[in-house]
Amino acid sequence: MIKWLLLVLLAAGLYFFLRRPHREAPRPRTPLPERMVACAACGVYLPEMECVRAADGRPYCCEAHRDAGGR
Repeated sequence: MIKWLLLVLLAAGLYFFLRRPHREAPRPRTPLPERMVACAACGVYLPEMECVRAADGRPYCCEAHRDAGGR
């Protein structure tokens, strides 16, 4: 009798163990938005990491605009 009771308890435990909700995979973090800067020559906006800086620190969209100077 005890064998059957233990078998039923083991089966019930296995059933509840397999039926428990599974954790979802963590979502990847969304990168923070980049700061946008305007070109000092033409005014086009571009990410700060992609701009070309002049000696005085003004941002430009390309080396040709930096070499040509400001507005």
